[in-house]
Amino acid sequence: MDWISIVVVVLGLCLFEIVSSIDNAVINAEVLATMSPKARRWFLIYGIFIAVFLVRGMLPWLIVFVMNPGIGPIGALIATFSNDPHIIESIEQSAPILMLGGGVFLLFLFLHWLFIEDKSFGLHSEKMFQKHGAWFYAIVSVILVVIVAMAQKINPMLALSAVIGSSAFFITDGFKRNAEENEQKLLSNSTGMSDISKILYLEIIDTTFSIDGVLGAFAFTMSVPLIILGNGLGAIVVRQLTIGNIENIKKYVFLKNGAMYSIFCLGLVMVLEGFGIEVPTLASPLITVVIVTFFFLKSRSHAKQLAT
Repeated sequence: MDWISIVVVVLGLCLFEIVSSIDNAVINAEVLATMSPKARRWFLIYGIFIAVFLVRGMLPWLIVFVMNPGIGPIGALIATFSNDPHIIESIEQSAPILMLGGGVFLLFLFLHWLFIEDKSFGLHSEKMFQKHGAWFYAIVSVILVVIVAMAQKINPMLALSAVIGSSAFFITDGFKRNAEENEQKLLSNSTGMSDISKILYLEIIDTTFSIDGVLGAFAFTMSVPLIILGNGLGAIVVRQLTIGNIENIKKYVFLKNGAMYSIFCLGLVMVLEGFGIEVPTLASPLITVVIVTFFFLKSRSHAKQLAT
């Protein structure tokens, strides 16, 4: 990978992390408003270490290591920059399994948003899909059956990864729903939680929300250092937005739409890669930039219309 590709991939990862974390930033800002200044400073300054290094650093490394235990922890970290033929072979064999599982997770995430979640309608078709929300479970079930049937013919482990991706989606979706319910209790302070408990709660929520970004990152690259750098920079930007610009960010009502359509495209890329169909390295970052730019401009136009 040349330097231009590396820069484009890192910028794409950073942008994807930012737009996919908007919801998380809003929750953080609203809960932080109920905490003392000292607790807010601790979360926003020292909490970056947890968000960047422990979550967005350890999670992609752990995923690659679990998929390739034979290459060791150091090999998992430097896998895509290594010239060791054993490491290269191990990564090439495990990549389709990781890609298909992550792709299923992202596709289900997008479809759940499209059919069920409340949203600002950025495209006319979104309203039609939400009216038929009950079809979500039927559609994802059929998609899973088709993918598993196709994967079974290639490799049983590939089929298992699709099922694991599906299970991971429903598990994290449960955590997110619980977070949304508890958020209102935290804002009203009816739970009587201390600031320390709220900080720990926000870190758990951040971990749950970061799974989308970490899995989507593998559509950009299998390089853990690049994922850490791109996602880490994005996480730092999100923390800065949380401090002082969250109200302005809320005005860009279609950024979430951009994030979700990016997730859909990245999910398709990962599924294709899982079935051995190679996608150009720069496809994922370029697609992300185009989609996010479109919905950013649409959001800005919408905000201007409301202001007049």
